[in-house]
Amino acid sequence: MKEEILFGTYTKKTSKGIYYATLDTEEKTISEPKPVVGLQSPTYMKVTNKKTLVSVAKKDDLGGIAAFDAKNSAFTFYELIFTANYHKGQIDVYKINADQTLSLTDTVKDEGNGPRPEQDSAHVHYTDLAPDGRLIAVDLGNDTISTYDVSDEGKLSLVSVFKTEPGFGPRHIVFAHNSNYAYLAGELSSNLSVLKYDAKTGCFSLEQTVKTIPSTWTEHNGAAAIRISADDRFVYVSNRGHNSLAQFEIHDDHMVDFVEFVSTEGDFPRDFDIDPTERFVVCVNQNTDNGTLYERNEETGKLTRIQKDIVVPEGVCVCFADIND
Repeated sequence: MKEEILFGTYTKKTSKGIYYATLDTEEKTISEPKPVVGLQSPTYMKVTNKKTLVSVAKKDDLGGIAAFDAKNSAFTFYELIFTANYHKGQIDVYKINADQTLSLTDTVKDEGNGPRPEQDSAHVHYTDLAPDGRLIAVDLGNDTISTYDVSDEGKLSLVSVFKTEPGFGPRHIVFAHNSNYAYLAGELSSNLSVLKYDAKTGCFSLEQTVKTIPSTWTEHNGAAAIRISADDRFVYVSNRGHNSLAQFEIHDDHMVDFVEFVSTEGDFPRDFDIDPTERFVVCVNQNTDNGTLYERNEETGKLTRIQKDIVVPEGVCVCFADIND
């Protein structure tokens, strides 16, 4: 079986945009990634059920979103809309039209700041849908998680705001598949928090916080990506600086215990992902232009490196994608 992978990158050095590779689950190897979409700094992307590739994009000094028809690796350009999120502390909502182009439906601007130098103002870093369909916005700059109702027209209505401890620097959040718990990665604090989500009120409550790095680590680190296994038994966080994937076991009460660190075999692992079979994990290191493939033990959750030094220039996003019929 061959699984398709798209790699998002920065294009500050040699990268040409979005790269494509396949993971052979029988041979347990990843093919050499090849450039397929010439785009400035496609640093994060998703493929919809209709095989539309939606990617962060840049042109000159403007940042925005690009949409492509990805079916059968065609990558036909649909549309490019320029906006700003992180630096403006802003949430932008887009509707995917019948012709797969995008239309802006709403914009909400965050306010506030935090105690760390990186928190001079609001910085919306991540948005995702909660299991109940509400939008969850994670703001690294003001230490908040905001919950919004989303209307059929794509308009946002604020429901609640959860405040982390000062300087937590929330970056990414994942929801458990079979419970009302979520797991939050704090970039600036190198912490992982367990949150309980109330679907009736849209509110979060803090249940537990643990470190994502060793207690003896004194150099710089920034927690980055967070992933949860489909069985809700393990959660993983990448550490930029410590250059590791931290594994945690999730217990029946939804609390976590640290299991182990695994080296990412490179510098600055901004992103990684678990493949659809849950048997493999792919990680990319931004500063060393390389990726690493691990085999994952589904019972223990532990990772074993099986391939390293996969050439991914300035890799910052791993996206498994089923785009070929």
